[in-house]
Amino acid sequence: MSLAHSLDNGFSARSGALIQDQAAARSRINSIDLLRGLIMVVMALDHVRDFFGVSGGNVRDVGDAGLFLTRWVTHFCAPTFILLAGVSAYLYGARGHSTRDTSRFLLTRGLFLIVLELTLIRVAWRFNYDLSIFVFQVIWVLGAAMVVLALLVHLPRWAIAAIGLAIVAGHNLLDGVRAEDLGPAGFVWAFLHQPALLRAGGVGVYPLYSLGVMALGYALGPIMQLEPSPRRRWLFGLGAGICVGFVLLRATNLYGDPAAWTSHESVLSTMLSFIDCEKYPPSLLYLMMTLGPILMLLALFEGARGRVAGSIITIGRVPLLYYVAHLYLIHALAVLYATVTVGDSTWLFAGAPLRKPAGYGLPLGGLYIVWLLVVVSLYPVCRWFADLKQRRREWWWSYL
Repeated sequence: MSLAHSLDNGFSARSGALIQDQAAARSRINSIDLLRGLIMVVMALDHVRDFFGVSGGNVRDVGDAGLFLTRWVTHFCAPTFILLAGVSAYLYGARGHSTRDTSRFLLTRGLFLIVLELTLIRVAWRFNYDLSIFVFQVIWVLGAAMVVLALLVHLPRWAIAAIGLAIVAGHNLLDGVRAEDLGPAGFVWAFLHQPALLRAGGVGVYPLYSLGVMALGYALGPIMQLEPSPRRRWLFGLGAGICVGFVLLRATNLYGDPAAWTSHESVLSTMLSFIDCEKYPPSLLYLMMTLGPILMLLALFEGARGRVAGSIITIGRVPLLYYVAHLYLIHALAVLYATVTVGDSTWLFAGAPLRKPAGYGLPLGGLYIVWLLVVVSLYPVCRWFADLKQRRREWWWSYL
């Protein structure tokens, strides 16, 4: 999830190399919404696999290419949400809001997202009100990063970029620091960097990396104000450069990921091993592998037209509604499917579906059918809500 880009509709750029008219501004925003909408659609595939698949959560078996790639393609989701949140934060300020106003908005929306993660979204995942465990996932990490960015926006943009780059590039230097070696401070380290199951809750994602990516997105903001042609060149060039850097660094097996890639009997399995980078917590190579193509897609989506693009843009303009609604819908459909196929759905009210009963689960083709059903079912709701947001002018709509 990211800041609502409806705030940016009508943004008119300044002078010189900046966008000079409303039509260009709208096109720029459409490219961002198109990318975000595409990622939202892909994200639903991973959550359908969570609830309907036979496999567990983090599939990394390079011997099963179909399942591996079904999981791998969804790796692009979280980094995209966070990067675009940073871009949106910059554009929010560029619309004429003061640094103080931008900071206040980031702080309050970040806190709003954290509360939402621990309430409405938690129920969507678990379908119960058991308060003995909380899982902090992508919405929490977005909110936490926004809270910290609310402080960073008072710094020069070059300083924000430097902080973001240092966190992303130096991330794996911290892999040797273990929470259990830090005594009482270990609790904090588990929240920031290391996977852990704490007495107060389960930790699933890590605000250190998200802050780095969001800070880089904020630093990227001025590029989104350029004329379309130089903007495309900058975005595509940066993305291509990151992709080349990923291939070269990954090939060395020297730094950037806790696990080295290895050769296998088949070329395909070897290739999959090469792109099998650590997500928990996200490594430098994981972020290079995802952010590079993301920037290239953002460049290629300039001026996208057509019915399909328009439908995806609509979803991209209401990401929070889509995120919450798709979790409830997928979970509810899983309850119905479990009741019909195995005669028991009580385990789906006991928490996230990490352990599934024997005989439960769809083959890969079935997962894709359910995924398409979910996306198509949610589109009319997204279109209605997008139209409603466009008509409304109250300040609180920017939080939704």
